[in-house]
Amino acid sequence: MGDPKQSKALIAAAQAMSAAGLNPGTAGNLSCRCVRQGRAGFFITPTGMDYAALTPEDIPWVGLDGKAEGKCKPSSEWRFHRDIYAAFPEAGAVLHAHSPFAVSLACLRRDIPPFHYMIARFGGDSIRCSAYALFGTQALSNAALAALQDRSACLLANHGMLVYGRDLKQALDLGMELESLCEQYWRASLLGNPVLLDAAQMHAVREKFKSYGLPERKGSLACGASPRCSP
Repeated sequence: MGDPKQSKALIAAAQAMSAAGLNPGTAGNLSCRCVRQGRAGFFITPTGMDYAALTPEDIPWVGLDGKAEGKCKPSSEWRFHRDIYAAFPEAGAVLHAHSPFAVSLACLRRDIPPFHYMIARFGGDSIRCSAYALFGTQALSNAALAALQDRSACLLANHGMLVYGRDLKQALDLGMELESLCEQYWRASLLGNPVLLDAAQMHAVREKFKSYGLPERKGSLACGASPRCSP
């Protein structure tokens, strides 16, 4: 069917999503970009299957032409995975989850404003909530892509979260970061209106994030022992 190592990595990441509390039951889906026999496409979790029971043979492959291969059907949301890979060359993995706090804000159809500087980790001054569309449709994919312009994450109205990263690890990290921000915004909003960072402050954060998580050049460490420094 494909690269068993990549299928195993996808299963491990999907199981980590569940362990982190991002997905109840069989909700949500995860994919990773893969070129197979010269064709661009991606491995994706199958529809309606418990992540804990998945084997590499269960993982379907979908080409960017929309044609699926494998013994199991791909997730019903394969369209926005395909369209993200086509629209964003930097995307190596896509994560969609029905996590509690992301779903809560998505059901309010709220963008997440710059209440915390970590919003900038997703590419802009806010995390947008898309327009509503029926799950598994091209209309939902179109709405998601509009909300993802200049961003690596969005909320899907009355649905959940959608995130892409350069690989499975980063996509999972970003998914957990987004759920944490959703919870923090929800909690802060219970006490009043959070004080928002202004455009200049967020611009400064985005500039600093350009080197976030990258090794420093030899001899230029600013924080001593580790080449990876938190902001």
